[in-house]
Amino acid sequence: MATTNRSLTHLVKPSAPPSVQQEFWGGFKAVLPMMLGATPFGLIYGVLAVAGGLSPAMAQAMSVLVFAGSAQFITAQLVAAGAPSPIIIFTVAIVNLRHVLYSASLAPYLQHLRPVWKWGLAYLLTDEAYALVITRYHQTGHPGTPHRHWYLLGAGLGLWVCWQSSTAVGVFLGTQIPAYWSLDFAIALTFIAIVVPTLKDRPNVATALVAGVIAIAAVGLPYKLGLVVATLIGIVAGVGADRHE
Repeated sequence: MATTNRSLTHLVKPSAPPSVQQEFWGGFKAVLPMMLGATPFGLIYGVLAVAGGLSPAMAQAMSVLVFAGSAQFITAQLVAAGAPSPIIIFTVAIVNLRHVLYSASLAPYLQHLRPVWKWGLAYLLTDEAYALVITRYHQTGHPGTPHRHWYLLGAGLGLWVCWQSSTAVGVFLGTQIPAYWSLDFAIALTFIAIVVPTLKDRPNVATALVAGVIAIAAVGLPYKLGLVVATLIGIVAGVGADRHE
């Protein structure tokens, strides 16, 4: 019986890892539901950017070069408010600090890639793509499959196409969308949907609560500096809560 079992074991072939095509289309399909939320987000950005004084070409170019919704909204608002360039650059840098954490989290899974791959994937990395990809990587383990970076490429590229298309529609619509639609409220709803599921421990809850209170209290500061102040104080509160756990 033992001999028979060993023979059967040799006959059973291990399942082959997903191919490049399977990984790419797996990431693309996984991100399709998130495109439903990204589409109105991009549309609203295009409308607000043109209404805030950016030319259609500049508004679309920002989507291509920056490809970060929150940073683009803040930039458009600061430009409309006449904020100096250093303030805009500093604010956007603070808002996008989370991408440093995203990159550090993904680094163990992608460190074997050539620089051109790392640069391209870093450009396509967004909140939605990161949430999908890190979950997938945790499930497959480390080192995982040899083509796992194609999953991130599929997810990121899908969101990129969606974002550029919806931005273009918003840019060309401009201010023709009626104000009573109140599309700008979708921005807050989108961020709430992203943040709330992550509030599972004391540091995250402390960061969100403190940053939210400070943002409301400092809303009157010029050049939208209330967002910067709220972000910095929120980070300090989160670090403090983490140390006291």
